[in-house]
Amino acid sequence: MTPELLIQRLDPAVPLPARAHPGDAGYDLTARLDVEVPVGGRALVPTGIAIALPAGYVALAVPRSGLALREGATLLNSPGVIDAGYRGEVAAIVHNTGQAPLQIRRGDRIAQLLVLQLPDVRVQEVTALPGTHRGDGGFGSTGRA
Repeated sequence: MTPELLIQRLDPAVPLPARAHPGDAGYDLTARLDVEVPVGGRALVPTGIAIALPAGYVALAVPRSGLALREGATLLNSPGVIDAGYRGEVAAIVHNTGQAPLQIRRGDRIAQLLVLQLPDVRVQEVTALPGTHRGDGGFGSTGRA
């Protein structure tokens, strides 16, 4: 059975999240309000929707690559985690890394929503972890002699 993403429009004029192309991973989220994000600044941009995810799922708000390339806009705390129990308005924290104030207009696509199933894992404390080829090498260690 296909899980359902229930969506409540908090503003009847905003479009429902939709995939731009068949097979796309993300559903486009649009801005409910006009917002100006100053250079180097951030703003909370509401989308005008609330969602209900099935138990065992999470929604992730992630940046749009075109907006990042054209405007230098990204999302802080990316990905933004939307838990299955949350019922408030979905919003994105937009950060402007560009050279000019970012003008977001009502209806602009500001982020993408990814819906993922979560595995149910059991947390178990151990005194040592099993070894791997990589070991504890991290932060820039890959590909170095």
